Amino acid sequence: MIWKPNVTVAAVVEQKGKFLLVEEQQEDSSETLFNQPAGHLEPGESIPEGAIREAMEETGYTFVPHWLQGVYNWHSSANDTTYLRFTFSGEVTDFDPDYQLDTGIVSAGWYDIEEIEKLAHRHRSPLVMQCIQDYFAGQRYPMELLIHK
Repeated sequence: MIWKPNVTVAAVVEQKGKFLLVEEQQEDSSETLFNQPAGHLEPGESIPEGAIREAMEETGYTFVPHWLQGVYNWHSSANDTTYLRFTFSGEVTDFDPDYQLDTGIVSAGWYDIEEIEKLAHRHRSPLVMQCIQDYFAGQRYPMELLIHK
């Protein structure tokens, strides 16, 4: 058996001290969880293109990645799945208030660090807080590290 991680992409966006998060409905549950705009990389797209697409689909914002913030390997014991997450930091340049958000997205909003910490028990994964901490630590790598052919 060949093991393969699930490749995901995420966007860390900060504006005026607040971070863009999505509230997601969980399958087979009435519970909602919070995450950065994130999702699975799709066939044929580059890693940054995946983050741009996911941000739009989940928030209605146009995301422009400026930095590769980090590559995170996380294993979820809840579903026995390993995720390889490419996280980008950048800015949003436009917003479409009429954009039809992805199925399962309850809302997208801006949260300050205190609100995010209070919601820690409802984070989709420990990567939500880890990525924000890495953002505050100034962790940034050039986009040129990623090559798509």
